[in-house]
Amino acid sequence: MSTEIHSGTDTRVRLAVDVGGTFTDVVLLQGAAKYTAKVLTTPGAPEEGVLAGIGEILQQAGLGWSEVDLLILGTTLATNALIERKGARTALITTEGFRDLVEIGLEDRFAQYDVFLEKPAPLVPRHWRHGVRERVDAAGQVLSPLDEDQVQALARQLVADGIESVAVCFLHGYANPAHERRVRALLKTHAPGLWVSLASDVCPEIREYERLSTICANAYVQPQVAGYLQRLHQAVAARGLRGEAFLMTSGGAITTLQTGIDEPVRLVESGPAGGAVLARQVAEQIGAARALSFDMGGTTAKICFIDDYQPQISRSFEFGRVHRHLKGSGLPIRIPVIEMVEIGAGGGSIARVNHLGVVQVGPDSAGSSPGPAAYGLGGELPTVTDAHTALGAVDPARFAVGKVQLDARLARQALAQGLAAQTGLEVEVAAQAIVDIVTENMANAARVHASELGKSADDSTLIAFGGAAPLHAALLARKLGITRLVIPASAGVGSALGFLWAPVAYQTVRSLHQRIANIDHAAIEALLAELTAHADDVVLRAAPGAPLLRQRTVYMRYAGQGHEIAVDLPEGPFDHAAARDLHERFEARYASLYGRSLPHIAAEAVSWSVAVQAGGRPVPEPDAVPADGDRATPTGTRRVYDTEAATWQDIPVYERTTLRPGQWLSGPALVVEDETTTRVIAGFEVRCSRLGALVLTDVQALSPAGKNREESAALA
Repeated sequence: MSTEIHSGTDTRVRLAVDVGGTFTDVVLLQGAAKYTAKVLTTPGAPEEGVLAGIGEILQQAGLGWSEVDLLILGTTLATNALIERKGARTALITTEGFRDLVEIGLEDRFAQYDVFLEKPAPLVPRHWRHGVRERVDAAGQVLSPLDEDQVQALARQLVADGIESVAVCFLHGYANPAHERRVRALLKTHAPGLWVSLASDVCPEIREYERLSTICANAYVQPQVAGYLQRLHQAVAARGLRGEAFLMTSGGAITTLQTGIDEPVRLVESGPAGGAVLARQVAEQIGAARALSFDMGGTTAKICFIDDYQPQISRSFEFGRVHRHLKGSGLPIRIPVIEMVEIGAGGGSIARVNHLGVVQVGPDSAGSSPGPAAYGLGGELPTVTDAHTALGAVDPARFAVGKVQLDARLARQALAQGLAAQTGLEVEVAAQAIVDIVTENMANAARVHASELGKSADDSTLIAFGGAAPLHAALLARKLGITRLVIPASAGVGSALGFLWAPVAYQTVRSLHQRIANIDHAAIEALLAELTAHADDVVLRAAPGAPLLRQRTVYMRYAGQGHEIAVDLPEGPFDHAAARDLHERFEARYASLYGRSLPHIAAEAVSWSVAVQAGGRPVPEPDAVPADGDRATPTGTRRVYDTEAATWQDIPVYERTTLRPGQWLSGPALVVEDETTTRVIAGFEVRCSRLGALVLTDVQALSPAGKNREESAALA
């Protein structure tokens, strides 16, 4: 599909590809022209779907591979491998006596009173976890040398066990990586076929459990992700692509292909991060300082808070939560990441009646193969897509740009056999139950995420994108008490579009514990120089010759405390004046967070970080909704089931590409386009912005009558 955009001053041919669990989305920008494509993901060989999507979009644009100036990739391959436990046969080598730390964890209980509590299983089973003799203290001094003979014998055992990838993490390896590096050299000599990941490279920070968990995750996905990236690199080069492809990271930045091969754990949330970047862009354009990003595709839904036009950033996140809404019930990964909550709620989420006789939706998904029953590819279980198909909300002929012809008969059959027969509900009521339940699941996830961050959602603007999000956005907004939501242009491929707005950047961090009162200035200056050189090198490989913006951060605490706060460190040499200024900044920052400082307690720095970005981010073109537009004219009608009225009704359908800035319409209605459908429920009014975004307002909730109804419902 080709459209025109109004902010395109960059005449380069820029391509972005987001490999999702169900669909692979492709976006091409060239000046003011924008092209989009959507193809089914090929799970066994993701590069095949990527190549097919790029080939299709280049044909649309009338371009060849050699004319592409920039290619950016994001993928859920690492995410899916971790969640589905389909990674490599992985072993762990650690300090003797500490191999069970990945199972012991933090020795806490995420559900204190649950006597049947189950913790997530570690990625590496115990019989593949090995301790070797060596010991380094927290200052990096060698207490016991590495037993190299033991490592050589272990190399032979790993090969005999059929191990594919090895995680190496020694106690205090962040302070002195010599033993970890020597193990890698020995393994390369005696077992050259193994992938080897070092914690001192990927996560050189304190806290053994988080470091162990992170490096195990990196090793677990490395063969699969690296193999995919290498195959794709060879394939696009053979087709004539100039230069290498670049990757989206979980922190919302672009990095090199080699970084993705070496540190694939940084790609775990790359697709969702692109969506958050897009939401930030849209929030700036429409002036929404507080926004809630809502990305729903075929497999998962992602929700992210954006304050003052910046997504929430974290140094770590959890994957594979045993209890999806309980913090601490997953395995930690310590990397720079955009803070968001992700649940198994997408178009392919499977609905079933659970052991309590209650309808449950997700978290498992039908994916792209066999997919929902309506795909006609062999799927038999009812899904969210089947529910929308049975209710008439989606056009079977236009689903996913016409790539998949939905069969309403198969959708109704799956609903009848999978839900209606067990619950006694009519097919239409069962379908609406699926829609309501999956929407409530997302609303509940947003509420829990907001409470964890000390925020509320009702004063935010909801920005919805992804193939399935516009179908649920109005319902979700009403459940959360949000009165304004935005469906940006090309919402169906929103995450891929966000890749093209992301900066080229890289962040590196390392722990070096120092008391500020007697800090080693020379050691800190050397560490900062090393971190800066590494980050500069990664960024300049992706953006040769670009001006660099650097941000230095120190993670500090008072002596005796268990966690740190981030304090900015200005550029310049780290001398006595810089140390004094850092101490003052820490106390001011601590007081702003907690209401007081503790000057009688020694301050200490734990970890040091340098983030480097290529150039500045361009200011997005402002968007606005003209107030003098006329009412839009529908292009037709569609029969959609109305649950409240318990009957089928003909509601107006509007073609999104024909809407002009300022035009408005009211619900119930459907706004259709090739990649998605926006369902406008009763009580919402829609206006088209100058740049083509749909701005929905809940006029019913804003009216006095609507407020009274909400207050009565709350009291009830």
